[in-house]
Amino acid sequence: MDALCGHIQAPDFPTDAEIITPAEEIRNIYRSGRGSVRMRAAWRTEDGAVVLHALPFQVSGSKVLEQIAAQMQAKKLPMVSDLRDESDHEHPTRLVIVPRSNRVDLDAMMSHIFATTDLERSYRVNLNVIGMNGRPGVRSLDQLLRDWIKFRRLTVRRRLEYRLEKVLKRLHILEGYLVAYLNLDEVIRIIREEDAPKQELMARFTLSEIQADAILDLKLRNLAKLEEMKIRGEQSELNSERDSLQTTLGSEDLMTQLIRGELVAIVSEYGDERRSRLVRVEEAKAFSELELTSADPMTVVVSEKGWIRAAKGHDIDPESLNYKSGDAYKFAALGRSNQTTVVFDSTGRAYSLPTHQLPSARGQGEPLTGRISPPSGATFEGLMTGAENQKFLLASDAGYGFVAKFGSLVAKNKAGKAVLSLPKGAQVIPPVTVLDRDNLLVAAATSEGRLLVFPLADLPELAKGKGNKIIGIPSARAQAREEILVGLLVFGDGDVVQVNSGRQHLKLKLSDLENYRGERGRRGNRLPKGFQKVSGLTIAAP
Repeated sequence: MDALCGHIQAPDFPTDAEIITPAEEIRNIYRSGRGSVRMRAAWRTEDGAVVLHALPFQVSGSKVLEQIAAQMQAKKLPMVSDLRDESDHEHPTRLVIVPRSNRVDLDAMMSHIFATTDLERSYRVNLNVIGMNGRPGVRSLDQLLRDWIKFRRLTVRRRLEYRLEKVLKRLHILEGYLVAYLNLDEVIRIIREEDAPKQELMARFTLSEIQADAILDLKLRNLAKLEEMKIRGEQSELNSERDSLQTTLGSEDLMTQLIRGELVAIVSEYGDERRSRLVRVEEAKAFSELELTSADPMTVVVSEKGWIRAAKGHDIDPESLNYKSGDAYKFAALGRSNQTTVVFDSTGRAYSLPTHQLPSARGQGEPLTGRISPPSGATFEGLMTGAENQKFLLASDAGYGFVAKFGSLVAKNKAGKAVLSLPKGAQVIPPVTVLDRDNLLVAAATSEGRLLVFPLADLPELAKGKGNKIIGIPSARAQAREEILVGLLVFGDGDVVQVNSGRQHLKLKLSDLENYRGERGRRGNRLPKGFQKVSGLTIAAP
């Protein structure tokens, strides 16, 4: 396992990686027997800078510096301000990456660099080996280790059986020596006088052929050394060893303990510390084009004919821009160049466009249909931009709606994604921005001059759907378009709600709105005469 994984690297600091145990490594990585070992450079932080102190196998530090420098020149690493090679004889590898400020997320920055340079490399592993059955085949790492353990058990068992055989043979010979010692004079006589001393010894003392040969092979001086205590002492030691060998051979648990002890001893004598660690880290991901784009303020403008453009800054008056003949301003949204712009059409579908790729407002823009593919006859009824967690209130003029996060509205293809389901005969109301404030309220007004105010928290947060009833409009009247939702507003404490009715405006403070407070889905109360033909709701300027 060490030979296969010895070069896997992970960041030393900062790291939230979980150390992987060998068992987990076996289960989770090498299941197929064919795969790759991923190696990553090791790094730490020093005085706010990133210091790379170990590189993957066969990776050149100079090539890595070239790869990072090329990204800096192409402005694909705006968060890096400097790059240095401080390697010397004391520090063979020391590459320093200096972030532009202490607000840079070093983990995210290094994840991008790992994904786009040779600081992270994959090496192929193919465990095609000859197995215990004598045939070649692909083994997963756990199968390979199991086969090795099986082979090790077989080897240790053969070794113990061989030693046991030697011990039993020696004990048998010692029994013969003991007989010779106790009858030394008779043994010497037989050897000196008999023509066939071997057969005579075997017959006289009931010895085996092996014992008789061992006695006859002794030199004369060794016969004098045959002392009973020495023979019995060696017998005792060999008897103990024999019992131990037989016990171990008869127990799988004892065999496992012996193998483990031998491996631990080998590691203790010959092993060294890992030069790299096995760790579980998140997959390296390169920054997207949006993430690498500077966060400049932008004003996105859409015309009535569906032409879009973007101007730098938030102080732009979109109505004063130049429009094509027969076209005019429809709506605008304030955002950042590194954010996504979402366009909402009359069928309830949402389409996404990178804000930094939109045509400049110096010209008259481009038609949206050249960048997205809406259904035939669809018109554009909403424009949104913001952070992923920014919330919007989406609704139909049938009186149904829900709150959605901006991230759930972003679509990946030109055909967009269905977000708002429209009841029969209903139309889309332009999305309403939900500010990040507490105790927000919703004001909804119908074409019959009814106004209802209720807490925004009563509406569900969904990714798509029809939503819940905002204000009670009879289905038959909504379908016949005799009464529809014409005004929708999200506001908070201190805001003044302005009811627009043609050229007339009615300003309602929070205390004035108590008369219109009710449960979500109710009919609401009628507005005063003269203000019942509502054209919209806005927040009055202070």
